[in-house]
Amino acid sequence: MSKPFLSVERLSQTFPDGAGGTLTVFENASFGIEKGEFVCILGHSGCGKSTIMNVLAGLAEPSAGVVKMDGVAVSGPSLDRGVVFQNYSLLPWLSALKNVTFGVKARYRDWSREKVVEHATQYLAMVGLEGDVIHRKPSQLSGGMRQRVSIARAFANQPKLLLLDEPFGALDALTRGTIQEELLKIWSQTEQTVFMITHDIDEAILLADRILLMTNGPFARIAESVEITIPRPRRRTEIVEHPNYYAIRNHLVQFLGKRSKELAGRASGGESQSPESVRIDLTAPTDDPEPAPQKPVLHAVNG
Repeated sequence: MSKPFLSVERLSQTFPDGAGGTLTVFENASFGIEKGEFVCILGHSGCGKSTIMNVLAGLAEPSAGVVKMDGVAVSGPSLDRGVVFQNYSLLPWLSALKNVTFGVKARYRDWSREKVVEHATQYLAMVGLEGDVIHRKPSQLSGGMRQRVSIARAFANQPKLLLLDEPFGALDALTRGTIQEELLKIWSQTEQTVFMITHDIDEAILLADRILLMTNGPFARIAESVEITIPRPRRRTEIVEHPNYYAIRNHLVQFLGKRSKELAGRASGGESQSPESVRIDLTAPTDDPEPAPQKPVLHAVNG
């Protein structure tokens, strides 16, 4: 069986606990992501999502285990892995356009200045930034515009893997929804592989091909890999009408609200811990000619 494009193999992370011992955040985590997949990861604060993200980005070294991309072990930052942070991380002395061309020039050193500018301008347009706006500095842009620049910059570098660390967490609901749709549009055009942290269940269902669910820490683990059985293209105003939407949402809410705690704190015993695959599809054919009607119930979860 061939390895996936991104292979996380027996990844573990421990930290000093301040009392002479160690705190195990997660251990022996193993999962894969196929090329072109959009995968979201959900879990409560402190379970290790950002630690996994930093390891994938090459910004942190795991205590044990390895991450392989295209069969090569990840070690240190690389232009093959782009990161979009929640706080934008733009260079404040450069315009929106120059924030994007800065990375493009570093990746494509043999390109002419005209080609670099054209390429950067194209990606800014993909996220809805055109005209005079692209020549403004970050301080002259709204929060939503800054995050658009950050997303355009990451995609313009055409990394093999794009890592999104709660990129919409600081935005208001209306701006968040608009940029979610722009992210889907640009991802569908580039077919890049995306791994995204989010705390928003509805956002994950809208964006992802699969959702990875983490238990609470310590000894957190990725317990489930939930396939999103809602066809693309998806729109926020339409996916709630799909028969699978509330069935999937309720499963995620139940896991985060209850099972993530019940499954927490269990050491691996040295075994590799791979997530259980979950597929919920109420539209699939059934042997029962008259199945009982499904009445979805909407739940809410804090955190």
